[in-house]
Amino acid sequence: MSSQPAERSSAAQTVAGFLASFAIFIAAIGVFYKPFRLIVPAILLALIAVGIGGRFAKLAQTAVIVCVVCFPLGMTVAVVTRHSLW
Repeated sequence: MSSQPAERSSAAQTVAGFLASFAIFIAAIGVFYKPFRLIVPAILLALIAVGIGGRFAKLAQTAVIVCVVCFPLGMTVAVVTRHSLW
């Protein structure tokens, strides 16, 4: 039997994974609390994670999709409940 050695990820790829997961977390919070102030930076973090790419590219793409979906959802929730947008 032969086995392939495990490929190590670089520090930048690890940071990209953390940025993507942090962006998803912040966007989820932004749906219910100050969406403009939280979700816009979350979208930027997700786009930075996509730019870094690497092993967590699928997670970064998912983070962008989640953030973009959370933005109009958060704005709608804020308007309906009469909370501040920022």
